[in-house]
Amino acid sequence: MGTSDLDVSRLSLGGNVFGWNASEEQSFAVLDAYTAAGGNFVDTADVYSAWAPGHSGGESETVIGRWLAKRGRRDDVVVATKVGMLTGLDNLKAKTIQTAAEASLRRLGVDHIDLYYAHKDDPSTPVEETMAAFDALVRAGKVRHVAASNYSAARLQEALAASEREGLVKFVALQPEYNLMERAAYEGELSAAVADAGLSAVPYWGLAKGFLTGKYRPGVEVDSVRAASASQYLDERGLAVLEALDEVAEARGVAPAAVALAWLADQPTVAAPIASARTPEQLADLLPALELRLEAAELELLGKASEV
Repeated sequence: MGTSDLDVSRLSLGGNVFGWNASEEQSFAVLDAYTAAGGNFVDTADVYSAWAPGHSGGESETVIGRWLAKRGRRDDVVVATKVGMLTGLDNLKAKTIQTAAEASLRRLGVDHIDLYYAHKDDPSTPVEETMAAFDALVRAGKVRHVAASNYSAARLQEALAASEREGLVKFVALQPEYNLMERAAYEGELSAAVADAGLSAVPYWGLAKGFLTGKYRPGVEVDSVRAASASQYLDERGLAVLEALDEVAEARGVAPAAVALAWLADQPTVAAPIASARTPEQLADLLPALELRLEAAELELLGKASEV
């Protein structure tokens, strides 16, 4: 991945559902199935799942930590988590980063975090302060590598320049929103900044909030917390993308979701798209993306269908 020594699978498992709408038992089953299939890259954040009634954040990290301990998988799983969006710790000041990292380490039950993200940019804090705090964590052995999420090209470049100037640890990756339905914000200036710095992208919402699973169709009601946001893509362009996904999926004998993730994994700069699943049955549709390599004609078909 990027300029790091992390060797990650082509599909990252999103932990946003763990401890929220996936029970601990379901979460363990999904983690078991993912790693059994060869996946090794689990993504979470301290803020997961603070949005749910009765939750305060840290639930996902806690579930993952229990799984790591019970399965003895710490050494062969790359664990990524984030700082900067949990209420009370929603900035990138040095004290916040130090406090949040210690809390995440405790919940995960580990002595180091493999990849630690700034969850979103904090323009109110000097980038030098943020990067110095990350640098201290790396030097202390509590974090292996750091990365950025939801940064603009300009702010990413500013952070990288500050690290170079001050002799501090540098971001090795960027986590942007990017998928077949949301291409414009990443492709162009932002992807160029990632490429120029030798970084890798780890896109979130790789399935466009579930739309690219193919279960959202005209006249079909889906019982999901994401139904409203996914259904926004049901327009002429969205239907064209679904048609292209169906064509490739049928030819390859896999689910449309796997094709959508494989397209993303094959894009320049992308190391591994992130996708989540509440059950092993849902995960089964995603797992072929770990190995699926699309042909040039298939990439072109999907690319044209999803053009803005």
